[in-house]
Amino acid sequence: MISTGAGGLDELLNGGLLAENMHLVFGEAESGKTTLAIQCAVNCARIGYKTIYIDTEGTFSPKRLAQIASENVEEIASCIILARPSTFREQGAILDKLDEYVTEKVGLIVVDTVTALYSSELGGEKKKTFKLNRELSRQMAYLAQIIKGHKVPALITSQVRSVFIADEISVEPPARRVLDFWSDVVISLRFTSQSGVVRAVLEKHPRRLLPQSCFLRIGQEGIVDYKYVG
Repeated sequence: MISTGAGGLDELLNGGLLAENMHLVFGEAESGKTTLAIQCAVNCARIGYKTIYIDTEGTFSPKRLAQIASENVEEIASCIILARPSTFREQGAILDKLDEYVTEKVGLIVVDTVTALYSSELGGEKKKTFKLNRELSRQMAYLAQIIKGHKVPALITSQVRSVFIADEISVEPPARRVLDFWSDVVISLRFTSQSGVVRAVLEKHPRRLLPQSCFLRIGQEGIVDYKYVG
């Protein structure tokens, strides 16, 4: 189990990121998805394990890692295996080779974000949706097989898109049905009226009653608990 570094969020997750579980975190830009992913990788390193980190948008940075790690940065950085696919096909190829790299020293797999290259290739062409959804489902199925076989957790993040629900505009991940099907745990990060503070809402979990939520503050040092007064 990997701690998120925020006690309230760990409590929502029944202790942290659970082995053999796929954790989906989605939200708008700047809602803390990458910060949370890096923070989990740092915490994984601190208990002696490596993270395979698939960065599809180039948002993983040494500067942000140093801010979150604060100390022993070089040692922690050596525990993060970074891959940067530039196309959706490359993303699939990297996932297909995961079994070659997941050893007993690997404690976490991160895909940040799992839908960026999917959305880029889709490019608004609805005729491509079925084909790309099938490929995304194949990728998620293989990732699920890997984490269950090696007994490690996976953290996948997703962008969001605007949708109309009951005459109101809401946001949800692209290919939501695919992602929901393969995800054991789903968390949405939602902005609040206070700058730098988000509400983490637990939307799916195999061992928790729903819905539940907590508030988090995104700062230079990472994501921490926050007592929100709205």
